[in-house]
Amino acid sequence: MDKNNCEMKTLIFISFLIFLPFLGASQKTSKDSQAKRAMFVYWGYNRSFYTDSKISFFGPGYDFSLAGVQATDRPSPDFITYVDPSTLTVPQFNARIGFNFKKKWALSFGYDHMKYVIVHGPTYLLSGRINPLIDPISNWSGDYNAEPVTTDESTFHYENTNGMNYIRAEISHIDKLVRASNAFAIYSVSSLGAGLVLNYNDFTFAGEKSMTTLSMSGVGASAHLGLRLEFFRHFFLQANNSVGFLYQHRVKTRGNDPYAYARQSLGYFQSDIVLGGIFYLRPKDNCNTCPNW
Repeated sequence: MDKNNCEMKTLIFISFLIFLPFLGASQKTSKDSQAKRAMFVYWGYNRSFYTDSKISFFGPGYDFSLAGVQATDRPSPDFITYVDPSTLTVPQFNARIGFNFKKKWALSFGYDHMKYVIVHGPTYLLSGRINPLIDPISNWSGDYNAEPVTTDESTFHYENTNGMNYIRAEISHIDKLVRASNAFAIYSVSSLGAGLVLNYNDFTFAGEKSMTTLSMSGVGASAHLGLRLEFFRHFFLQANNSVGFLYQHRVKTRGNDPYAYARQSLGYFQSDIVLGGIFYLRPKDNCNTCPNW
């Protein structure tokens, strides 16, 4: 929880530095969320789904991989977790701050907090080498070549429930679909994003359980499509669907061993719903009916 709050403060500070040059510009903004120099922020929650993948594990006395690994996300079971200010960053959340650098085009910076947990029960294919006596509990020892195995959470486990965090920049195109009145409008938002992956990894293997091991593990690229319902030109509810690819070159698995790590690439699909606000920097006037010049 404290780590997530620290990450959010860092995100806000970096975003402020990114947009600072624009804030002092002399131009004025019409009160339309497509207009140049309109600014927005949002917060919401997601569900994520992952492709099967191959995870390779490296460390003292072992170099092996599991192929066909299935994984799931982990939404919070209690509704109160999503609305209690003290636990807002515990569930799988999305946060973003953005700025229209020209009409209909926005640049934003944000944070997709996803959770990744391997599924136990299915058969995976084990390849590689595990030195004798490294793992006496699960009895994995020797050389393997695509040998079917099943895993048990008590002896082998891999997850990122403190976050497989996709920290990305995004460029968006915003199209007005409907303007029913000054009080209501509908927009489509199509985006492309890219960024870094920050992991907090939990790893159980060889009789040792390591928790919340931090690493900047890799990179990602993604595409996003959203539908924004805007109210009174200042508030919105937005539903997004995203597809992406994450390449995690080096996920640290042991906090005290820099040579113990995992490697993985996977695709994902994410759906999220967010609430947001729109701000107009130096508006043309103080009304909410300003024309879109």
